[in-house]
Amino acid sequence: MPEHTDCDSCDSGGRVWNYNYKPDPRFFGHGPVFLGLELEIVVPSHNYQICASAVSDHVRDLAYLKYDSSIEPLGFELVTHPMDYRFAMEQFPWQLLERLRNLGCRSDQNVGIHVHVSRDGFDSAAHIYRWAKLIYRNEPQTVALARRRSTYAEFSTTARERVKHTAKNDMHRYGLNRYQAINPHPRQSLELRVFAGSLDLQQVQAALAFAAATVEYTRTLTSTDVIQQHGWDWNQFTAWVNQREEYAPLAAEMEVLACAC
Repeated sequence: MPEHTDCDSCDSGGRVWNYNYKPDPRFFGHGPVFLGLELEIVVPSHNYQICASAVSDHVRDLAYLKYDSSIEPLGFELVTHPMDYRFAMEQFPWQLLERLRNLGCRSDQNVGIHVHVSRDGFDSAAHIYRWAKLIYRNEPQTVALARRRSTYAEFSTTARERVKHTAKNDMHRYGLNRYQAINPHPRQSLELRVFAGSLDLQQVQAALAFAAATVEYTRTLTSTDVIQQHGWDWNQFTAWVNQREEYAPLAAEMEVLACAC
Protein backbone atom coordinates (compact mmCIF):
# COMPACT_ATOMS: atom_id res chain seq x y z
CA MET A 1 0.00 0.00 0.00
CA PRO A 2 1.56 3.34 -0.98
CA GLU A 3 1.98 6.10 1.54
CA HIS A 4 -0.72 8.75 1.93
CA THR A 5 -3.50 6.80 0.20
CA ASP A 6 -6.07 8.68 2.25
CA CYS A 7 -4.37 12.06 2.09
CA ASP A 8 -5.83 15.28 0.78
CA SER A 9 -4.58 15.02 -2.79
CA CYS A 10 -0.89 14.93 -1.83
CA ASP A 11 -0.19 18.00 -4.00
CA SER A 12 -1.31 16.30 -7.22
CA GLY A 13 -5.09 16.12 -7.02
CA GLY A 14 -5.78 12.41 -6.42
CA ARG A 15 -7.20 10.97 -3.23
CA VAL A 16 -7.53 7.24 -2.57
CA TRP A 17 -9.73 6.55 0.41
CA ASN A 18 -9.47 3.59 2.76
CA TYR A 19 -11.52 0.52 1.84
CA ASN A 20 -14.28 1.18 4.39
CA TYR A 21 -14.94 4.70 3.10
CA LYS A 22 -18.59 5.16 2.13
CA PRO A 23 -19.78 8.70 1.40
CA ASP A 24 -23.40 9.77 1.19
CA PRO A 25 -24.53 8.86 -2.33
CA ARG A 26 -25.14 11.52 -4.96
CA PHE A 27 -27.71 10.54 -7.57
CA PHE A 28 -27.24 11.45 -11.22
CA GLY A 29 -29.97 11.13 -13.84
CA HIS A 30 -33.65 10.52 -13.38
CA GLY A 31 -33.91 6.80 -12.61
CA PRO A 32 -35.91 4.86 -11.70
CA VAL A 33 -33.01 2.40 -11.91
CA PHE A 34 -29.72 3.73 -10.58
CA LEU A 35 -26.47 1.86 -11.22
CA GLY A 36 -23.26 2.04 -9.26
CA LEU A 37 -20.10 0.89 -11.03
CA GLU A 38 -17.14 -0.55 -9.12
CA LEU A 39 -14.11 -1.08 -11.35
CA GLU A 40 -11.02 -2.73 -9.86
CA ILE A 41 -7.80 -1.49 -11.46
CA VAL A 42 -4.22 -2.73 -11.16
CA VAL A 43 -1.91 0.30 -11.02
CA PRO A 44 1.87 0.45 -11.53
CA SER A 45 3.54 1.58 -8.30
CA HIS A 46 5.68 4.21 -10.00
CA ASN A 47 2.59 5.87 -11.49
CA TYR A 48 0.19 5.37 -8.57
CA GLN A 49 -0.35 9.01 -7.65
CA ILE A 50 -0.36 10.13 -11.28
CA CYS A 51 -3.09 7.58 -12.04
CA ALA A 52 -5.11 8.63 -9.01
CA SER A 53 -4.84 12.26 -10.11
CA ALA A 54 -5.90 11.35 -13.65
CA VAL A 55 -9.06 9.73 -12.28
CA SER A 56 -9.78 12.76 -10.10
CA ASP A 57 -9.34 15.13 -13.04
CA HIS A 58 -11.80 13.15 -15.17
CA VAL A 59 -14.56 12.05 -12.80
CA ARG A 60 -14.86 15.14 -10.57
CA ASP A 61 -17.88 14.50 -8.33
CA LEU A 62 -19.18 11.46 -10.23
CA ALA A 63 -16.92 8.91 -8.53
CA TYR A 64 -14.14 8.34 -6.03
CA LEU A 65 -11.26 5.92 -5.43
CA LYS A 66 -10.78 3.37 -2.66
CA TYR A 67 -7.74 1.30 -1.76
CA ASP A 68 -8.38 -2.46 -2.04
CA SER A 69 -5.77 -4.88 -0.74
CA SER A 70 -7.24 -7.71 -2.85
CA ILE A 71 -5.98 -5.98 -6.00
CA GLU A 72 -2.47 -7.32 -6.49
CA PRO A 73 0.25 -6.28 -6.58
CA LEU A 74 -1.18 -2.76 -6.16
CA GLY A 75 -4.28 -0.93 -7.25
CA PHE A 76 -7.45 0.91 -6.42
CA GLU A 77 -11.16 0.62 -6.99
CA LEU A 78 -13.03 3.25 -8.98
CA VAL A 79 -16.50 3.63 -7.45
CA THR A 80 -19.17 5.76 -9.09
CA HIS A 81 -22.05 7.43 -7.36
CA PRO A 82 -25.46 6.07 -8.43
CA MET A 83 -26.45 7.12 -11.95
CA ASP A 84 -29.09 5.98 -14.36
CA TYR A 85 -28.03 4.10 -17.47
CA ARG A 86 -28.59 6.96 -19.90
CA PHE A 87 -26.62 9.39 -17.76
CA ALA A 88 -23.77 6.90 -17.46
CA MET A 89 -23.55 6.34 -21.21
CA GLU A 90 -23.74 10.03 -22.07
CA GLN A 91 -22.03 11.81 -19.19
CA PHE A 92 -19.42 9.55 -17.64
CA PRO A 93 -15.91 10.49 -18.89
CA TRP A 94 -15.24 7.26 -20.75
CA GLN A 95 -11.99 8.62 -22.21
CA LEU A 96 -10.55 7.95 -18.75
CA LEU A 97 -10.22 4.25 -19.58
CA GLU A 98 -7.79 4.92 -22.42
CA ARG A 99 -5.90 7.41 -20.25
CA LEU A 100 -5.40 4.79 -17.56
CA ARG A 101 -4.24 2.20 -20.12
CA ASN A 102 -1.69 4.69 -21.43
CA LEU A 103 -0.41 5.15 -17.87
CA GLY A 104 0.22 1.41 -17.57
CA CYS A 105 -2.91 0.40 -15.66
CA ARG A 106 -4.77 -2.82 -16.38
CA SER A 107 -7.97 -4.55 -15.34
CA ASP A 108 -8.53 -8.20 -16.22
CA GLN A 109 -9.91 -11.56 -15.06
CA ASN A 110 -7.94 -11.34 -11.82
CA VAL A 111 -10.03 -8.37 -10.74
CA GLY A 112 -13.63 -7.44 -11.40
CA ILE A 113 -16.39 -5.11 -12.43
CA HIS A 114 -19.28 -4.97 -9.97
CA VAL A 115 -22.54 -3.20 -10.75
CA HIS A 116 -24.94 -2.21 -7.99
CA VAL A 117 -28.59 -2.03 -9.08
CA SER A 118 -30.93 0.00 -6.89
CA ARG A 119 -33.71 -2.03 -5.31
CA ASP A 120 -36.04 0.95 -5.68
CA GLY A 121 -35.68 0.65 -9.45
CA PHE A 122 -37.63 -2.61 -9.45
CA ASP A 123 -41.43 -2.61 -9.49
CA SER A 124 -41.80 -5.26 -6.81
CA ALA A 125 -40.24 -8.28 -5.12
CA ALA A 126 -41.71 -10.35 -7.95
CA HIS A 127 -39.76 -8.22 -10.44
CA ILE A 128 -36.51 -8.85 -8.54
CA TYR A 129 -37.33 -12.56 -8.56
CA ARG A 130 -37.83 -12.58 -12.35
CA TRP A 131 -34.58 -10.63 -12.84
CA ALA A 132 -32.49 -12.93 -10.67
CA LYS A 133 -34.02 -16.04 -12.24
CA LEU A 134 -33.13 -14.78 -15.72
CA ILE A 135 -29.48 -14.49 -14.71
CA TYR A 136 -29.30 -17.77 -12.76
CA ARG A 137 -31.11 -19.76 -15.46
CA ASN A 138 -28.60 -18.53 -18.03
CA GLU A 139 -25.40 -19.17 -16.11
CA PRO A 140 -23.27 -20.38 -19.08
CA GLN A 141 -24.21 -17.41 -21.24
CA THR A 142 -23.76 -14.92 -18.39
CA VAL A 143 -20.35 -16.37 -17.55
CA ALA A 144 -19.31 -16.15 -21.22
CA LEU A 145 -20.45 -12.54 -21.39
CA ALA A 146 -18.71 -11.76 -18.11
CA ARG A 147 -15.44 -13.23 -19.47
CA ARG A 148 -14.71 -15.16 -16.29
CA ARG A 149 -15.91 -17.67 -13.74
CA SER A 150 -14.88 -16.56 -10.29
CA THR A 151 -15.09 -17.81 -6.72
CA TYR A 152 -15.85 -14.18 -5.88
CA ALA A 153 -19.05 -14.37 -7.97
CA GLU A 154 -20.41 -17.88 -7.49
CA PHE A 155 -23.57 -19.28 -9.01
CA SER A 156 -24.16 -21.30 -5.87
CA THR A 157 -26.98 -23.77 -5.41
CA THR A 158 -27.93 -22.12 -2.13
CA ALA A 159 -28.25 -18.69 -3.73
CA ARG A 160 -30.36 -20.15 -6.54
CA GLU A 161 -32.68 -21.84 -4.08
CA ARG A 162 -33.14 -18.68 -2.07
CA VAL A 163 -33.92 -16.20 -4.82
CA LYS A 164 -37.25 -15.49 -3.14
CA HIS A 165 -35.35 -14.35 -0.05
CA THR A 166 -33.20 -12.13 -2.27
CA ALA A 167 -36.34 -10.62 -3.74
CA LYS A 168 -37.84 -9.95 -0.32
CA ASN A 169 -34.60 -8.48 1.05
CA ASP A 170 -34.48 -10.82 4.03
CA MET A 171 -31.08 -12.40 3.34
CA HIS A 172 -29.86 -11.41 6.83
CA ARG A 173 -31.86 -14.33 8.23
CA TYR A 174 -29.41 -16.98 7.11
CA GLY A 175 -25.74 -17.33 6.35
CA LEU A 176 -24.73 -16.73 2.76
CA ASN A 177 -21.55 -14.86 1.94
CA ARG A 178 -21.49 -11.90 -0.41
CA TYR A 179 -19.33 -13.63 -3.01
CA GLN A 180 -22.29 -14.59 -5.17
CA ALA A 181 -23.11 -13.80 -8.79
CA ILE A 182 -25.79 -11.57 -7.28
CA ASN A 183 -24.78 -10.33 -3.85
CA PRO A 184 -28.08 -9.77 -2.01
CA HIS A 185 -26.70 -8.32 1.21
CA PRO A 186 -26.64 -4.55 0.54
CA ARG A 187 -29.89 -3.16 1.92
CA GLN A 188 -30.49 -0.64 -0.86
CA SER A 189 -29.11 -2.47 -3.89
CA LEU A 190 -28.31 -5.80 -5.51
CA GLU A 191 -24.68 -6.23 -6.52
CA LEU A 192 -24.01 -7.99 -9.80
CA ARG A 193 -20.45 -9.31 -9.34
CA VAL A 194 -19.94 -11.53 -12.39
CA PHE A 195 -17.87 -9.38 -14.77
CA ALA A 196 -14.13 -9.56 -15.23
CA GLY A 197 -12.31 -6.28 -14.92
CA SER A 198 -11.56 -4.32 -18.07
CA LEU A 199 -10.38 -0.96 -19.34
CA ASP A 200 -11.96 -1.64 -22.73
CA LEU A 201 -14.78 0.81 -23.44
CA GLN A 202 -17.20 -1.68 -24.97
CA GLN A 203 -16.67 -4.27 -22.25
CA VAL A 204 -17.24 -1.85 -19.38
CA GLN A 205 -20.27 -0.29 -21.04
CA ALA A 206 -21.62 -3.78 -21.78
CA ALA A 207 -21.52 -4.62 -18.07
CA LEU A 208 -23.65 -1.57 -17.28
CA ALA A 209 -25.92 -2.29 -20.25
CA PHE A 210 -26.43 -5.88 -19.09
CA ALA A 211 -27.50 -4.72 -15.65
CA ALA A 212 -29.89 -2.13 -17.09
CA ALA A 213 -31.25 -4.32 -19.87
CA THR A 214 -31.97 -7.34 -17.66
CA VAL A 215 -33.95 -5.14 -15.27
CA GLU A 216 -36.03 -3.63 -18.07
CA TYR A 217 -36.53 -6.92 -19.90
CA THR A 218 -37.95 -8.59 -16.79
CA ARG A 219 -40.04 -5.58 -15.73
CA THR A 220 -43.07 -6.62 -17.79
CA LEU A 221 -42.30 -10.33 -18.17
CA THR A 222 -45.42 -12.33 -17.33
CA SER A 223 -45.94 -15.94 -16.36
CA THR A 224 -47.47 -16.47 -19.81
CA ASP A 225 -44.32 -15.04 -21.40
CA VAL A 226 -42.20 -17.44 -19.35
CA ILE A 227 -44.31 -20.57 -19.90
CA GLN A 228 -45.54 -20.13 -23.48
CA GLN A 229 -42.90 -17.85 -25.02
CA HIS A 230 -39.83 -19.15 -23.13
CA GLY A 231 -39.30 -15.69 -21.71
CA TRP A 232 -36.38 -16.73 -19.51
CA ASP A 233 -34.46 -18.20 -22.47
CA TRP A 234 -31.28 -16.40 -23.48
CA ASN A 235 -32.27 -16.12 -27.13
CA GLN A 236 -35.46 -14.30 -26.17
CA PHE A 237 -33.48 -11.83 -24.08
CA THR A 238 -30.85 -11.24 -26.77
CA ALA A 239 -33.51 -10.72 -29.44
CA TRP A 240 -35.05 -8.08 -27.19
CA VAL A 241 -31.64 -6.40 -26.67
CA ASN A 242 -30.91 -6.35 -30.39
CA GLN A 243 -34.09 -4.38 -31.01
CA ARG A 244 -33.02 -1.56 -28.68
CA GLU A 245 -30.28 0.79 -29.80
CA GLU A 246 -29.54 2.05 -26.29
CA TYR A 247 -28.04 -1.34 -25.44
CA ALA A 248 -25.70 -1.40 -28.44
CA PRO A 249 -22.55 -2.04 -26.33
CA LEU A 250 -24.16 -5.16 -24.90
CA ALA A 251 -25.37 -6.42 -28.29
CA ALA A 252 -21.90 -5.87 -29.75
CA GLU A 253 -20.18 -7.67 -26.89
CA MET A 254 -22.55 -10.64 -27.10
CA GLU A 255 -21.81 -10.90 -30.80
CA VAL A 256 -18.05 -10.76 -30.21
CA LEU A 257 -18.27 -13.49 -27.59
CA ALA A 258 -20.68 -15.59 -29.66
CA CYS A 259 -23.16 -15.93 -26.80
CA ALA A 260 -26.02 -14.04 -28.45
CA CYS A 261 -27.92 -17.12 -29.67
